[in-house]
Amino acid sequence: MSKIAIKKVMAQVLLEESAKVKDVVVLCSDSRGSGGLTDYAKERPAQFIEVGIAEQNLVSMSAGLAACGKKPFAVSPASFLSTRSMEQVKVDVAYSRTNVKLIGISGGVSYGALGMTHHSPNDIATMASLPNMRVYLPSDGVQAAKLFRALVHDNEAAYIRIGRNAVPDIYEEDAAFELGKASVVAEGNDVTLIACGEMVAAAKEAAEILKDKGVSARVLDMYCVKPLDKEAVIKAAKETKAIVTIEEHTLFGGMGSMVSQLVA
Repeated sequence: MSKIAIKKVMAQVLLEESAKVKDVVVLCSDSRGSGGLTDYAKERPAQFIEVGIAEQNLVSMSAGLAACGKKPFAVSPASFLSTRSMEQVKVDVAYSRTNVKLIGISGGVSYGALGMTHHSPNDIATMASLPNMRVYLPSDGVQAAKLFRALVHDNEAAYIRIGRNAVPDIYEEDAAFELGKASVVAEGNDVTLIACGEMVAAAKEAAEILKDKGVSARVLDMYCVKPLDKEAVIKAAKETKAIVTIEEHTLFGGMGSMVSQLVA
């Protein structure tokens, strides 16, 4: 099973798409290295802006570019993008309905020993609470490539959280992909494991362990946390005996809360 960091996939897709879609602009807050954007910055200097450690300016500049018809992708650590820039995201992007794609890199607890200041255990709740804001957490490189290509060609705001390290492949290259729809990674009738982001690989592994114990576990990849795929959740609730949610997030306001509210 191959592994690749989703940030590398994102950078490659943006490099390819920016050659065809000249309105694509990538901005970062002193994060080109951690975002895997070094090559992009060298090859597309006219479509790249280094803002420096100024996340609020990053978001407002991106909104201004979007208002002028550009397609900005703002790349910054998830911990800062979802907290430090919250007012700019709320007003300049969500309220103003500007076509800004906010890429939260090194999400969850990817930064490890750097501690709570660099962790983002509340970004799903924060971003999903805003009207006109979609929230995506791709689970592997194959899905991420399809997601970023789709986002280049649409015109609505979105927050995309990706991790820091290489993740195993979940999907084959020819796997079906539909924007806003959960993917069934494994079929099962006893319990449904609903996961997002890097936790999908863990859920898939858990299902394999459960299978050896005689438990049939369905695995849903809810990469589209907002809009939540309500049909897939309700179907799981009707067809299996329990639902377990798995996410790199606090208990409150994340995917688990959304699933619980929907099922209730």
